Amino acid sequence: MRATGAFALVDSLKRHGVKHVFGYPGGAILPIYDEIYRAEARGDLQHLLVRHEQGAAHAADGYARATGQVGVCVATSGPGATNLVTGIATAQMDSIPIVVITGQVPRNAIGTDAFQETDIYGITLPIVKHSYVVRDPRDMARIIAEAFHIAATGRPGPVLVDIPKDVGVEEFDYEPVEPGQINIPGYRPTVKGNPRQVSQALKLLQESHRPLLYAGGGAVMAGAHAEVKQLAERLQMPVTTTLMGKGCFDENHSLAVGMLGMHGTAYANFAVQECDLLVAVGARFDDRVTGKLNEFAPHAKVIHIDIDPAEVGKNRGPQVPIVGDVKQVLAELLRHLQSQGIEADGKTSAWLERIERWKQDYPLVVPQPEGALSPQEVIVEFARQAPEAYYTTDVGQHQMWSAQFLKNGPRHWISSAGLGTMGFGLPSAMGAKVALPDEQVVCISGDASFQMNLQELGTLVQYGIHVKTAVINNGWQGMVRQWQETFYQERYSQSNMEVGMPDLIKLGEAYGIKGIVVRYRDELKDAVAEILAHNGPMLADFRVVRNQNCYPMVAPGKNNSQMLGLPELKKLERATELIYCASCGTKNVTTNHFCPECGTKL
Repeated sequence: MRATGAFALVDSLKRHGVKHVFGYPGGAILPIYDEIYRAEARGDLQHLLVRHEQGAAHAADGYARATGQVGVCVATSGPGATNLVTGIATAQMDSIPIVVITGQVPRNAIGTDAFQETDIYGITLPIVKHSYVVRDPRDMARIIAEAFHIAATGRPGPVLVDIPKDVGVEEFDYEPVEPGQINIPGYRPTVKGNPRQVSQALKLLQESHRPLLYAGGGAVMAGAHAEVKQLAERLQMPVTTTLMGKGCFDENHSLAVGMLGMHGTAYANFAVQECDLLVAVGARFDDRVTGKLNEFAPHAKVIHIDIDPAEVGKNRGPQVPIVGDVKQVLAELLRHLQSQGIEADGKTSAWLERIERWKQDYPLVVPQPEGALSPQEVIVEFARQAPEAYYTTDVGQHQMWSAQFLKNGPRHWISSAGLGTMGFGLPSAMGAKVALPDEQVVCISGDASFQMNLQELGTLVQYGIHVKTAVINNGWQGMVRQWQETFYQERYSQSNMEVGMPDLIKLGEAYGIKGIVVRYRDELKDAVAEILAHNGPMLADFRVVRNQNCYPMVAPGKNNSQMLGLPELKKLERATELIYCASCGTKNVTTNHFCPECGTKL
């Protein structure tokens, strides 16, 4: 059939199961928007008009995180395309599958500094998994099929497709390409683990008395939740997760130790410093997790499982590197463990008892300041009333408190981890709610972060997207203020947000969104219930105590056992804690890391 490049694009999106597209029109992409108009009239897809292109990228990102499907965003050339850059980088850092479609000036104008021309292909090269410029409409169907395949397979990530305006209007003999019909030479992600390395991993698992499973975003992306649980339970191995890994293991489980790293739980950080085997699955040993890298897990042998060979050994050299899909590799390990009858046999019991004591000695604390409301109280109340909700966050103290106190299920935690993008929370919640209209979606934001993309309240209203936004309002850039207090002698340079802060309730009303202000503890329970029950989007302004700090905290240049915010008495007690030697069983061994009886390194 005869068709235009724009028709080939939109038809290819339909064939790849795309139901929703987030975007903003402009001159260079009008041929594509004209075809989107026809597609919407046919009921083939829905376009959601954002108020800023960055919102489109974050919405596509939230859509992908909530569902595991590829999110799609669209923008015009020049400023439209460059406004997507932060969202593209966010998706790249967190390995999120999105396809980004940008308009471009006509082919004969490329390189002439034409109106709204930018080399978005060149600009985004370092922050995409792959990218294309469509120079011939006959390539459109193949390129879109490749883009979706590349975005979703191997280590997921964003793929950019830049389309010159005249490619969109040129007619040609169109032949569609269905999903699965493409063959990309040289692109063969390794999904099955090497059998020899799997055998080596089994040997280390059998020998370990103090193992720790360290799960990252790769476990979530691979859908390896069941396998992580089975492995942990079979070997009675505690599980810690990264910020991206939240949700891949039930944090109410007795083997869960919560998030590790800079603002992780004390017991997770102590466990990683004292374990003798670290099983890293879909994690990349980033600096916010490791603290001082050369002192991270100093007594542990490492098994590192990741689908991206570039990550294995990049920061920490493993004794057993396994490149492959986390779900498939764990399933293979479990098959061998079952066939060989390998179980914990009680050898981790002393280790689990020790971790349990840390949990009792160093619990996460929910302050209740007199006459004021703490941020932690707000988050805990949402967790109590809406434990099954999908939660998005912005970046800062509220993000870390949310990570500490929310116990999320698989894919129910949506947060910018690697790039740390303020303004991510509201548009990503919008994307998640569009994808899952029957689920409760709550955005927990900070007063500074919220102002980065507050214009997306308009999109919520236009399309009736019932996102609930809870602003933890302390009048600061909270994490910046905490660092300035702790490391810069309380020189609060440009971090106070009180002057110029909008009245959030009036702001919501201006958009047609109901708002509520909560100031006191005795209002909290009923206010959260009202927010969750409201039939529509809602904006809540929680006026919390101003100078609350987020603890525990690993300071820069320190290892994970050197946390700020822990009671000094407990630190002293831990220095003389009784442990067991795995080799000879001697008790009363202090944490000098060597057994005085047999000399074994602990």
